[in-house]
Amino acid sequence: MEEQQRVRRGGPPQWWRHGPPWLSRWDGEERPQARWPWRSTVLLTVFVLAGSNYAAHQQVGERAALDLFARVLLLVGSGLLLWRRRYPVVVVFGTAAAAMVYLGAGYPYGPVFFTVALACFSAVVAGHRRAAWAAVAMLWTGHVLVGHWLYRWLPPSGDPAASWAQEGVIAAWVVAIVAVAELVRTRREQWDRERAERAQAARRRADEERLRIARELHDVLAHSISVINVQAGVGLALLDSDPEQARTALTTIKAASKEALGEVRQVLDTLRTPGDAPRAPAPGLDRLPELVEQAASAGLTVDVEGEQPRLAPGTDLAAFRIVQEALTNVVRHSGSRHARVHVDHDPQALRLRIDDDGPATGADAGGSGNGLAGMRERAAALGGTIEAGPRPDGGFRVLAVLPLKVKAKEDDR
Repeated sequence: MEEQQRVRRGGPPQWWRHGPPWLSRWDGEERPQARWPWRSTVLLTVFVLAGSNYAAHQQVGERAALDLFARVLLLVGSGLLLWRRRYPVVVVFGTAAAAMVYLGAGYPYGPVFFTVALACFSAVVAGHRRAAWAAVAMLWTGHVLVGHWLYRWLPPSGDPAASWAQEGVIAAWVVAIVAVAELVRTRREQWDRERAERAQAARRRADEERLRIARELHDVLAHSISVINVQAGVGLALLDSDPEQARTALTTIKAASKEALGEVRQVLDTLRTPGDAPRAPAPGLDRLPELVEQAASAGLTVDVEGEQPRLAPGTDLAAFRIVQEALTNVVRHSGSRHARVHVDHDPQALRLRIDDDGPATGADAGGSGNGLAGMRERAAALGGTIEAGPRPDGGFRVLAVLPLKVKAKEDDR
């Protein structure tokens, strides 16, 4: 249907119009439009005319002299090259036909073959390989017919049959031209693929970076704002009856907001200066006491069990954020005021288990979809796993397994 509409509008059919994408630019419509190769066409036209004139002087008595019709054929063959990027198929057949008529009329051999060579090269690079091969095959076949059969009835008079050695040389030139064009086409396609792969890799890295930043901001803000929300409720409830307790709640809000602002600033500083090292170290499991203290200020008692190993920075940050998000979900979504964090490790893996006794205070018993998704993404990035769900005896459990290589302590070196 689109092809028929294009033909009705007066435009050429799609199969003969376009050159290669790397030679095209947008003309404001839905399809790419190639540039006009004025300079190369004019230079080649001058070269063909001058070279053919020189060849005519060298072949006096052997071939017919150049006349107006010969020069018109040379101009037509060269002028067609102006459309070689827009209509490569038409141009390669047109130049081959002009050259065939020129040679069939007995005019001197010369640079007339350059027009066919350039048209063939453009067609192959544009992806019209069969058309290019068919055009040069047509030219060579026509030359064989003229040189070995039709020469008796065609000018110049008394012209002998062409030697098969000459035909072999012409065939070798044709194969060489097409082979070079195929090589360039293959190389161009390889460049296009490499460029597309680089662009896709850059987009993937940008998406991963955006996801990492969103995950960091979610983990930082969700935990701190949950604490702030709980303490704000306590402060409002006790503002009149127990001003001192309300003051304590406000102090906790101030500390939590200050810490959240500091971590958000660290994330944004990393964004602004991606090549520089962070100004502050990334949080790790060594900050578990701070999480316990913040949870206590929100009314949640947290027991920590197990030894904390020395971890690589990426694993340490992921472990901290997983525990932080799990405790945030307990504060926000569980009716329990008691949680347990169990840390266990061996040389192959770190295991984090966060339990609460429930019951759930809403439909999102285990936390928001973004929180659980963020934990799973952090674990998956390190080759680990996250299991989250209700416990058989009530409450909720988050179990994270992160592969690791425990760093040797400085005292053991």
